Amino acid sequence: MSNNDYNNFENNELNCNPTSKFSQENMSVKSDEAAPSPINYSHDNGAAEVNTFNARSNEPEFAHGFSKPKSKKPKLLAQMIAVSVVSSIIGGAVVGSYFQFAAPIIHPTNSISTQSSLGSAQTSNSLSTKAQLVLDSQTSDSSVTDIAQKVGPSIVGIRVTTPAQRRNDIFGGFYFNGSQQSQPDQTGEGSGIVLRSDGYIMTNNHVIADAINTNTGKIIDGAKIEVFLSKKTDTPYVAQIVGHDSITDLAVIKIDATNLPAAELGDSDAVKVGELAVAIGNPGGLEYMGSVTVGVISGLNRTVEGDDNKGFKLIQTDAAINPGNSGGALVNSKGQIIGINSVKIVAQGFEGLGFAIPINKAKEIVDSLIQYKYVKGRIQLGITGDESYTEDVAKQNDMPAGVYVSNVIMFSSAYKAGIRSGDIITKFDGTTVKSVSDINDIKAKHKVGDVVSVEIYRDNATKTVQITLAESKIN
Repeated sequence: MSNNDYNNFENNELNCNPTSKFSQENMSVKSDEAAPSPINYSHDNGAAEVNTFNARSNEPEFAHGFSKPKSKKPKLLAQMIAVSVVSSIIGGAVVGSYFQFAAPIIHPTNSISTQSSLGSAQTSNSLSTKAQLVLDSQTSDSSVTDIAQKVGPSIVGIRVTTPAQRRNDIFGGFYFNGSQQSQPDQTGEGSGIVLRSDGYIMTNNHVIADAINTNTGKIIDGAKIEVFLSKKTDTPYVAQIVGHDSITDLAVIKIDATNLPAAELGDSDAVKVGELAVAIGNPGGLEYMGSVTVGVISGLNRTVEGDDNKGFKLIQTDAAINPGNSGGALVNSKGQIIGINSVKIVAQGFEGLGFAIPINKAKEIVDSLIQYKYVKGRIQLGITGDESYTEDVAKQNDMPAGVYVSNVIMFSSAYKAGIRSGDIITKFDGTTVKSVSDINDIKAKHKVGDVVSVEIYRDNATKTVQITLAESKIN
């Protein structure tokens, strides 16, 4: 069996929802906690809104039974003028003292002036959420400008070029004029983060996947991966693959360079909902290299299920993430990387749902890829579960609920324990299971070498087998 077949089996162990059709830009989301409704922000011109009005000067209106008062006598008028003059002098002194001494103490220095149809006006309550967020960041840790200047040089552009297959038709690829036609090379572009100053760069696996030979893990013949540094966009570096992992969608590549600006990594476990989130990458490709978008952390521990049957616990943000941002950085207010931007929901009716792999998880994976070329310590059972076998199907066929085993990898942990295709796993490590994700959740609590009991149903009888959990070296 080829490594590619092994990959298919292993990915199916993480199968979550085979009926959903998703791509990198089209995915569904669920959470351990209720997912908040997407918040849509409108910034047509980027300015804060102010309430405007049209002032009118009208004659005063009087209630019935009263008439407009007559003019006073000259003497009384002179007295009133004198009082007004004295009051103006005293009032002016008070107001002047207020603006000189009291106002600087009461009012913050970061006031924002906006223009309305009546001229200049100052406002704070009418600031949009994101504009206020930027203002707050300037008074706490670092402004968005500072963050962009600090992290920007550590974000690179990645271009993957793959050769197109020559056209094969009934004439063997030749047309009547005797010439053989071929399609132009295909290119794809994404983002990456400088992990180490000596040329190690982390990105998403799907950014470079087209250039990977799945049997060898190396770059396929005729393909190339190029890296563009933010300050040397005219001179790309040719990169080599250090390691990649399709399950977590992470990869490490390396270029022959030194003294690169390595990014500062933060602590994704300390991230809280509502914090500032800045996404930096190349949306749409290298043409918009180094683009910066701003938002907040919208949610944590989100599970995204894709058409390749993988699930992650991700950070959710409303900072704009678009195709080409993949592999780029999600940054906190201190200019530290807290996530690697990975996917975005772009289905109709959704707005502001971007996702990033937490940097603590990513760092663990990429360190293993650099050292071992695979993810060390990952457990492989070696089974494929059929998700069409549901509780309803089980009841209709008078069968127990559980995980229907559709395939078993030869010589895997499950195979050595005696599990075969057609078995139904009803309990794993003493816990009732009804889906492959249930098994994966339990499996994640164990380490390589642990022995767990597995209850299976076969031929109208239940039996228990012991599985010794083995390490998987499949990426």
